[in-house]
Amino acid sequence: MKAAGKKRMEQLVELEEFMMQAYENAKIQKEKVKKWHDKKILKREFAEGQLVLLFNSRLKLFLGKLKSRWSGPFKITKVCLGGALELINEKDGERFLVNGQRVKHYFWRRKRGSGCASLEASWRMICSFFLS
Repeated sequence: MKAAGKKRMEQLVELEEFMMQAYENAKIQKEKVKKWHDKKILKREFAEGQLVLLFNSRLKLFLGKLKSRWSGPFKITKVCLGGALELINEKDGERFLVNGQRVKHYFWRRKRGSGCASLEASWRMICSFFLS
């Protein structure tokens, strides 16, 4: 009876060591995944007065091949702590707060005839790049 009890205690100790090793491996793997994920996050700096586009996550439900999921442009009126931004829609004056991860910088194009190449010339340049 004592031999069986001693063997059972050894098995429990062995099981506990195995569990601790599994816990350490999981912890190491979690740190690796976090490091990889943090490396992929883009650091964006926003300032008041900049124009941004807002990601519309509701369009994911109704996929449209040619629908843009970005709306805007909106103007930044306030940069809050934690990455939150206060935006204003200049068309109707509506103000709202959004997470900074849902916006991206808006770079507008010059109007036609103000130094920008025509659309046909741009397409020719793109096609020649890919076909050569």
